Amino acid sequence: MATPDERHPAGSDLLRAAVASVGTTADVLRTADELARATVPGLADFAAVDLLDGVVDGDVPPPGPVDGAAVRLRRAASCRAGGGVPGEVPVGADVAYAQGSPYAHSLTGGMPLLESGAGSDTPWLVPDARPAHALAALPLTAHGTVLGLLHLYRGPAAPPFAPGDLELAAAVAAHGAVCLDNARREARSARSRQTLRHALLRDVVPAHPTVEHTRRYLPGRRYKGKGGSWCDVIALSSARVALVAGDATGHGIQAVARAGRARTAVRALLSMDLAPDELLTHLERLVRQILATNEASGEGPGVTTTCLLVFYDPVTGRCQAASAGHPPPLVVRPDRPPEPVDMPVGPPFGEHGTFESVGLDLPEDGVLALYTRGVVGGLDGATTPDALVRALGRPADDLDTMAAHAVEAVRPVRSGEEDGVLLLARPRPVSGRDVVSWEVPPEPASVSRARDLTAEQLTLWNAAGEAPTTQLIVSELVTNAIRYGRPPLTLRLIRTDRLVCEVTDTSSTSPHLRHAGGMDEGGRGLFLVAQLADTWGTRYTTHGKTIWAEQPLSG
Repeated sequence: MATPDERHPAGSDLLRAAVASVGTTADVLRTADELARATVPGLADFAAVDLLDGVVDGDVPPPGPVDGAAVRLRRAASCRAGGGVPGEVPVGADVAYAQGSPYAHSLTGGMPLLESGAGSDTPWLVPDARPAHALAALPLTAHGTVLGLLHLYRGPAAPPFAPGDLELAAAVAAHGAVCLDNARREARSARSRQTLRHALLRDVVPAHPTVEHTRRYLPGRRYKGKGGSWCDVIALSSARVALVAGDATGHGIQAVARAGRARTAVRALLSMDLAPDELLTHLERLVRQILATNEASGEGPGVTTTCLLVFYDPVTGRCQAASAGHPPPLVVRPDRPPEPVDMPVGPPFGEHGTFESVGLDLPEDGVLALYTRGVVGGLDGATTPDALVRALGRPADDLDTMAAHAVEAVRPVRSGEEDGVLLLARPRPVSGRDVVSWEVPPEPASVSRARDLTAEQLTLWNAAGEAPTTQLIVSELVTNAIRYGRPPLTLRLIRTDRLVCEVTDTSSTSPHLRHAGGMDEGGRGLFLVAQLADTWGTRYTTHGKTIWAEQPLSG
């Protein structure tokens, strides 16, 4: 234990050392520990930091003075000279100050306080401090808000605190309070980011009848984490499904908000039944508009958003994929090592790029792996999917086991600063028994025949109860195609957990929903379809269009 004469000449050095050593991280508990260590042994034999309840989690303490005897505190850190046992009160334990104690007076008055002559039998002395005869209590106050208390002790062999000691300790406490408040604010920001990320990713990605999937979220470091990664499994028309992975660079809530905007835009654009490359083109235009209007917020060069789209058709077993600056998916087959899809990768959004779709056949027992850069980002910032490829190639009974292997394998090579998402999907093709199609001659008599064929098929599917509604839908779709479409015409029914009715022709003329007047002879077809079906729409292809309608299957 240093003497006062030894202490004061070195007081400025101690303060400089405290300024350098306290607040090196944005973690509240680490900062509290640094503060306690900064005062031992230069100022005290034992030091403890107690913070108001909620400060560690980022909560905002009430402004102004606090009732030191009534307020709830928790032990955040303690340190004893010589490296002995820190104290009887563990970190995280509740701490209460006795009414009239120096601790309560210091907190209530908001002023540093010295107390000498304490002993083992002093009733208000905290258990950690025994034996101690001198106490310095220093409120930790920043921006007019009390965060807690720093209390310092000297043992029987040391001299009591002198006024100069209190002045030095108060300076250290003031610096520590500012650092603690900064860490508290970052903890609050991190909690907000985490809440947004949970809302963005959701704990449960919706199930889909034509694809089995699982997802793993790998968070970045709590305080230094960057990026906004997301994934989605979204139902498309005609039993198809979209697998989506995306990433937004940057730090904090802004990156998560950018990811949320991109995810919402993808969901909205998917309702238009666009091809993957067309959807990315629309999204590129939208992102550029957002960047143009947000220049004042600092979202300039270096802010990038990427997206990967994979559309799976369970009837044909084909996939369409397109990428805007995002790593291609990996295809995992049981008979060969996993390999990335050979596909063009366009630039990230905002760089005026063009995008191209590629088709691929996905085997029934294959698995698609979509991932963001944070899953495979190396310590040097490079993208190194080798560990992920090896892990996905390990035998696994199910997707959850495969995902567990992957997370275990990539953990050592990740930098840990950027969050990541891994999405694994195994196709569930629609059985040939659940799909039927007929070519429809472009003549009025075909409408009646289409209704009869539909009723017969629904009876075979044990869904005769849906026949009246489905026949009306088929009748209107076929009639519309005969009148306004171009042959050849095809009627197709698909059964999953829903019933899909499709009519395809080779015309690209867009149908429009109209509200016919009382004296109009036509114009009610699609209006009836919209009333009878859960949802309907038009999907364009290189050879024409498909008008589809979906309805639930009972039982």
